[in-house]
Amino acid sequence: MSDPEAVDHSAPFVPLDDLDRRILAQMQEDASLTNQELAEKVHASPPTCLRRVRRLVESGVIEKQVAILDPARLGSTLTAIVEITLDVQAAEKMTEFEALVRDEPAILQCHRVSPGPDFVLIAQVADMPAYHALVHRAFTAQANVRNVRTFFSVHRSKFETRIAAAALKPVQGT
Repeated sequence: MSDPEAVDHSAPFVPLDDLDRRILAQMQEDASLTNQELAEKVHASPPTCLRRVRRLVESGVIEKQVAILDPARLGSTLTAIVEITLDVQAAEKMTEFEALVRDEPAILQCHRVSPGPDFVLIAQVADMPAYHALVHRAFTAQANVRNVRTFFSVHRSKFETRIAAAALKPVQGT
């Protein structure tokens, strides 16, 4: 995949057994565990655990391991949920817009959606002046952006990065 942030929906399905699902669930809780600690928590030997984690990384199931930061403690307190509608929805124009927002650090997520607007973005900025600068830089200065509609988060009651274990498809027959 050329963009590590993009989801490749054509990627082949990777079958997971119970041990894979236990490893993934544990790593989503705490990816900083040593291999020994992870192996103990998932009830596997360290060599088996290491081999499984490597396979999950190489197959793309584990895209990356990161630290999740608290935006408020870093002075980035304004979360904007932005709907974008383009004038021209041709595939190359959609791809151009995605490339533009991919290079914009304030935009954390970009989703093509249907129906409704063409894109929904999640942006994190310090304050309203920073948001206005983002809008000018990434949206109003672009000839193909027809409509921008923004919702501002006043309270985040849930934020999760984990994919629920129930959503992880098991190997057939297990």
